[in-house]
Amino acid sequence: MDPEPPRELLDRCVEYAPRLEPWQFYNQATALALAGVPLPGGLDPAALHVAAHRPRREPRIPGVTGHRLQRRAPLLLTHSGGFLVESLPRAWRQAGYSWPLDALVAAADHLILPRRGLCTIEELWQELEEMGDMRGRILETALRLARIGSESPRETALRLMLVRNGLPEPELNVEIFDVRGTFIARMDMLYPRWKVAVEYDGRQHAADPEQFEKDADRWEMIRRQGYHLVRILRHHMRGDAPQAPGLVGEALWEAGWRPHAPGR
Repeated sequence: MDPEPPRELLDRCVEYAPRLEPWQFYNQATALALAGVPLPGGLDPAALHVAAHRPRREPRIPGVTGHRLQRRAPLLLTHSGGFLVESLPRAWRQAGYSWPLDALVAAADHLILPRRGLCTIEELWQELEEMGDMRGRILETALRLARIGSESPRETALRLMLVRNGLPEPELNVEIFDVRGTFIARMDMLYPRWKVAVEYDGRQHAADPEQFEKDADRWEMIRRQGYHLVRILRHHMRGDAPQAPGLVGEALWEAGWRPHAPGR
């Protein structure tokens, strides 16, 4: 299920919309959050960012962050709430002024997932080429780290963590089938060569025993297909020395993977 925009933000956008001048629109984090993009920790998901292109003026009122953008042909979207929103490639680039690298990667992963139909990675590159990079080429770095297929910010964070710790890059959200062609599962990450499957699980199953039982049956079916299933829980990604890379790396090592070996 795709993430919904924060309800409080949507309500604030609708409430403030009558005060927007015809040339003003929601941009930056507000535009991204309205599309369900995960925001960096510490950002208020209900904060309003409103922009205008020069020579028009942005709002200057308490509780609203105004942005006066360089003169440019508008490329605005009409939200179902009845207000104008910055195009998502432009909003993503605007976030590059302040967002950390991994948040920009997670946002790009969210935007370019094909089934969401929000934008393509080519459109993000085009925006960057037209308007330029910033902060040590952070946006180019983010796009080179972005991948089509990552479905949640935690999946993005896990993938980056594995690769930064020297592990191979996994394939994302791959379906596996049994010998009869029956669908078994859709794995968050898969190393087909070494038959290692990785699943991030951030739910609290103690409160849902029925779902836990269904998942336990599915885990057993995955193992019967010859896969080493590595389940990554939230605590495996915490702290200065998270356990997740070690758990995945051990499974890969047992399957024959070696650092810098051909095919990694």
